[in-house]
Amino acid sequence: MDKLVLYHGSEKIIEKPLYNGGKINNDYGQGFYCTKHIELAKEWAVDTNRPGIVNSYDFNTKGLNFLDLNSSEYSILHWLTVLLEHRDVRINTPIAQDGLEYLKRNYHVDIDGYDYIVGYRADDSYFSFARAFISNSISISQLEKAMYLGDLGKQYFIKSEKAFSKLKFIEAIPVDYDDYYPKKVSRDMGARESFNNITNTMDKDGVYLLDLVRKEQ
Repeated sequence: MDKLVLYHGSEKIIEKPLYNGGKINNDYGQGFYCTKHIELAKEWAVDTNRPGIVNSYDFNTKGLNFLDLNSSEYSILHWLTVLLEHRDVRINTPIAQDGLEYLKRNYHVDIDGYDYIVGYRADDSYFSFARAFISNSISISQLEKAMYLGDLGKQYFIKSEKAFSKLKFIEAIPVDYDDYYPKKVSRDMGARESFNNITNTMDKDGVYLLDLVRKEQ
């Protein structure tokens, strides 16, 4: 199918998304982030003490180059490396620094030639798992379990000017704070509970980032 309906959660109506108008340090860089799931977009729209707006768009993908980071061609480490290369991550230890450089050497994905990208969304609470993996606190299998079972949902990252031109505004849908903020909080609490459960358990048979770094040497 060449046409999709995408949703973007926000505090305001966005009839015409602005190319190069997003934050630089988001998951895949500067662009416009959407989802195919309206319920998830409603959670993203609300925030502390305020309701939100879900903006809906027709997205014509015909003629666009896209990268699917969830395809079998890529692993959780490819996806993680893309995030680490764009997110603002504090690297405080030599182990973490060596690990990050290892990932860049072996799992870098060149995203420059793509119009849009499909991949998992990492909420700030779930990004704690990425930091834990870089710090050698959890194994690859623990990272996969956290991300794949964390109900993150796929996001569509509109990247190029050509892709922006293919977005056509449909409508703006008000989102009630009382209905959706508790759902957002519940998802965040679930992530933090999962983080505590996983990081408090050592994966004795698992492969850690330090193991990969040592194997390369």
